[in-house]
Amino acid sequence: MDDLTQLKAEAAAFRHLKAHLDERRDVQNIDMMNLTGFCRNCLSRWYQEAANELGVEMSKDQGREAFYGMPYAEWRAQNQTEASPEKQAAFEINRPKD
Repeated sequence: MDDLTQLKAEAAAFRHLKAHLDERRDVQNIDMMNLTGFCRNCLSRWYQEAANELGVEMSKDQGREAFYGMPYAEWRAQNQTEASPEKQAAFEINRPKD
């Protein structure tokens, strides 16, 4: 596979993942973090960082809005539920240490 085809395939896979997560709003970020070590916020940050590396100025909030399709606070109000104490404890144990 040549570099351009690989880039297009990777971009298509990312778009598919983004669309899938948008359809599965029932899956909470804390559940993703506890199971996989990353969540929608991680993906939005990676998107923002990639844009910045390519010379596109993008803030954290702009990256989140690009990924979520709306301001993050709005997405949270519509979709995020309160995490149980057990999920919060698991998150503190398993979260990436930056």
